[in-house]
Amino acid sequence: MISHSLKIFLSVAEKGSVTETANELFISQPAVSKTIKTLEQKLNLKLFYRDKRRGLILTDAGEKILLLARQMENLEERIYQTAFSENNFLGGKVRVASVPIATTLILSGALKDYRAKYPAVTVELKEGTPANVQKMLENYIVDFAITYSPFGNFDSEILLEDEMVGTGSAKNSVELGDGVENLIFCRAGFEVVRKIFDIDADKNLVVQNAETAVKFVEAGNGVGVISKLVLATTNGRVKICRVEPSIKMQLGLAAHDLKDLPPLAAELVRLIKNHIAA
Repeated sequence: MISHSLKIFLSVAEKGSVTETANELFISQPAVSKTIKTLEQKLNLKLFYRDKRRGLILTDAGEKILLLARQMENLEERIYQTAFSENNFLGGKVRVASVPIATTLILSGALKDYRAKYPAVTVELKEGTPANVQKMLENYIVDFAITYSPFGNFDSEILLEDEMVGTGSAKNSVELGDGVENLIFCRAGFEVVRKIFDIDADKNLVVQNAETAVKFVEAGNGVGVISKLVLATTNGRVKICRVEPSIKMQLGLAAHDLKDLPPLAAELVRLIKNHIAA
């Protein structure tokens, strides 16, 4: 199984701190530092350098070792999950990344059923923008994700269709294009639109969530461009119009291989699909 030194390395790489790793693993700070130094000597590589503001930062070689160590950790988790599956999943962990709208519309119901069926399983949910979620998949931080298209090189399966709409406009449509200004976006929607057009974040208002975007629109701060699915989850009542040109996208599952997920993750995916179909 994965060595103690690699577990310490994974923790330091994630936290960027010897102190936090020591606290998490209930060992002394000198023991953590000694383990990292011994690992570097064995590999004949420098894994970290120290930054005064950001703490310990991985070197280029350290980044490569981290990716391999995470894959080793994933393989170990698969071994345990295979054993757990013979005992009705009496333990283990499933890791999911999700854009917030997917958490609200797709994961919430499925997770309720999953936890009721497998109470001993830990579900680790990480939310982020589409770019954050893609990075988590690339770095093997999660087993699978629910995010917006495009899905890049990942194996994917569409769950829901979505599109961008204009809000609060006196006109019948909102025109999008390179260099547009004075529009209001939520962060996830802005990432989707910016993949199509050259839009400057500094010349538009980009907020963290749709509720905030709607409040800004209602207060007369400008015209919003928001996902239709996201808008439906807000309490605001704003006029909706078309976005020109039309921007359609999908919410879907993404993973390195959806057909080869760890058993715990595969079972959660099954429940997610059931909820979508219901």
